[in-house]
Amino acid sequence: MRLFDEYGFPSTAGDISYIDYLFLGDYVDRGQHSLETITLLLALKAEIQYPDNVHLIRGNHEAADINALFGFRLECIERMGEDDGIWAWTRFNQLFNHLPLAALIEKKIICMHGGIGRSIHLVEQIEKIERPITMDAGSLFYIRNAIYLTLGFLEKPSDPTENDSVEGLRPNARGPGLVTFGPDRVTDFCKRNKLQLIIRAHECVMDGFERFAQGQLITLFSATNYCGTANNAGALLVVGRGLVIVPKLIHPLPPPLHSPETSPEHVQDDTWMQELNNQRPPTPTRGRPKPNHDRNSLAYI
Repeated sequence: MRLFDEYGFPSTAGDISYIDYLFLGDYVDRGQHSLETITLLLALKAEIQYPDNVHLIRGNHEAADINALFGFRLECIERMGEDDGIWAWTRFNQLFNHLPLAALIEKKIICMHGGIGRSIHLVEQIEKIERPITMDAGSLFYIRNAIYLTLGFLEKPSDPTENDSVEGLRPNARGPGLVTFGPDRVTDFCKRNKLQLIIRAHECVMDGFERFAQGQLITLFSATNYCGTANNAGALLVVGRGLVIVPKLIHPLPPPLHSPETSPEHVQDDTWMQELNNQRPPTPTRGRPKPNHDRNSLAYI
């Protein structure tokens, strides 16, 4: 809502008549308002609103195995009660299985949640994945592989390397067997597919956006002060005429001195979310030392 307030609303009173909105996934598990976030986006997308102007692609947290562990299932139960909460959580995840995995802008910019990894070489590989995409419960190793196998990464989770000087495919600090891809991989993928740019999300970046591979890839992260620990800015990207990219930022807000959110009653109501955040580290921030947590843990997804 802060981004909408600052830079325009997807409404007839705002800019929906000449602007398309594209969201890059992880609508849940990114704070204690997952229900409001996904409900707002679905309401905007609904046929009675702006089905041709609001577009949602799938992140790795739009999957039952992941959001059951990282908070969305618990939030549904705590906010709606056991029966209604489980019903809503199940229905949301049934919908998530139908979300597209990537989006093309003017056939020149590809937008996806995570990255190209080692197995994607052509856009057609993503286009050929049939939906709905479902997953079966399994072991930790199976979940780590399956979640990305089905979400367009076609192998294991992937992130850009730390900077443009680190090329090729390398081990990923998120866990054993996972990969990062270098700027050479980005350049090759863009050349093969006649693309100008890759836009992806998935990692917290301090300035809300971060360029990689001499500007051929941008990481975008819109949640400010992620999980109350990162103190990062959030951003959106405006794609203008000629495919010119203009970042727009919002910065973390200090907590209000006196408000219903800081009342003892509210703090008590939110204890479940505080406990959940204490149990899991946030997504590691790009460019910062990774905490020494168990790399076999799902915390690294």
